Amino acid sequence: MSDPIRHRFAADVNDLELADYQRAVRLVLRHPLITTTWPDERALPRVRRFAATLRRDLSEAFGYRLELHGGTARLIRAKDELDPTQPAVSRTGRPFDRQRYAYLSLCLAALGRAGIQTTLTELADSVAADANRITGLGLDPDQGADRRAFVDAVGWLEERGALRVADGSSAAWASDPGAGEALYDVARDVVFALFRPTRVLQHVESVVALLDRSAARSGNAERRHAAQLARRAVVESPVVYLADVDPAVANHLRGAPLAADLARLTGLRLERRAEGVLLVDTAGFTTERFPGTGSVAQAAVLLAVEMADRALDPDGRRVRRLASPGPRVGHRALVDQLDSGLPTATLVLLDDPGSPPPGDEPDGAAGEGRLPFITDSFLRDAVGEILRRYGSAFGAQWHADPERLRSEAVALLDRFGAVTRVPGGVLVRPLVGRYRHTVATVRPRPSADTLF
Repeated sequence: MSDPIRHRFAADVNDLELADYQRAVRLVLRHPLITTTWPDERALPRVRRFAATLRRDLSEAFGYRLELHGGTARLIRAKDELDPTQPAVSRTGRPFDRQRYAYLSLCLAALGRAGIQTTLTELADSVAADANRITGLGLDPDQGADRRAFVDAVGWLEERGALRVADGSSAAWASDPGAGEALYDVARDVVFALFRPTRVLQHVESVVALLDRSAARSGNAERRHAAQLARRAVVESPVVYLADVDPAVANHLRGAPLAADLARLTGLRLERRAEGVLLVDTAGFTTERFPGTGSVAQAAVLLAVEMADRALDPDGRRVRRLASPGPRVGHRALVDQLDSGLPTATLVLLDDPGSPPPGDEPDGAAGEGRLPFITDSFLRDAVGEILRRYGSAFGAQWHADPERLRSEAVALLDRFGAVTRVPGGVLVRPLVGRYRHTVATVRPRPSADTLF
């Protein structure tokens, strides 16, 4: 009789429980913070059920640390790159700006000093006292813009269970701080789980110091670390191009064990092409999906079709090709943007030879070479043609503002690694070729967008 198959991950999970375990893995990877109410009341029991196995597998596979305390589960992730594609958002879906992020940070600081209950007015006063000492920030509850930004930060904490409404509502306070009020119970375990920096922030000279700086020395340790980098890249990014990563990581991305490991852990299939790999999301693993529903996502697919035909049609006009700027160009620009807001007055400098100065990180492999360049004018014409051809599938707001539709569709394609935005247009990346032969049909349009 042959020996049973030995799995590297989920080794102590039987086949009957494997789908539930994989659901728990996807849950933790998608929601690094889980509370009794966030993302729903069933999430925390699912994680607790497999706690020991999850801790072991997430550590071994990705170098992540899962902590469970009180009513929280917190995944401490090792980040290799800054990711601008997953911002905090308000309840209305508005991405946070610097003001909202600042208020959120100051709220956490104030709640760390608070008791078991607080009112919204008390919290606003504490945040205002700190914000008004910061040049260029401030908080004046009598100013509508400040008040809305503050309520967005508080709402983010409410959603995750850090603040639980005992009486009143933030909406009433937002409408009239003099008449409305909200009383909150403070969930201190959630507050402490939320703020888990990997470094003492007063010692951070650049945001790159918060990225993973693991230094492997022995051959086995280097291979293990490269394998973790490969797995992290696949679950953290919509698509991973081999040209964007170091050769050691690319070797793991090409290997069969990676697909088997991730299938065992997540239940998702890895799609491998010559240029790179992606995890096929068949279970709602990612917050944003592509292709997806909604006018912007539908326009993005149709734009991808147009770009693919323009770039790959051998009978068409010759397309200009430009050198890829490489993954580090956008990364360095984001580093510079974030570092420009660093409060240097409170910085405590330490000697840290292990962390390179900002912008001096290793570049990894070269880019994909020369990529097809599609001009903004072509994209504007393509969006106009899409609106004309599929007019009944798009609402009046998009027909009235096609430039906004173009901008948001291109931004979506950029987030998913299909294009790289450059001055005057975009560079078409290999993922676009996936959609060259996509055929769209128009369905009758009810109250929501249903193009495909």
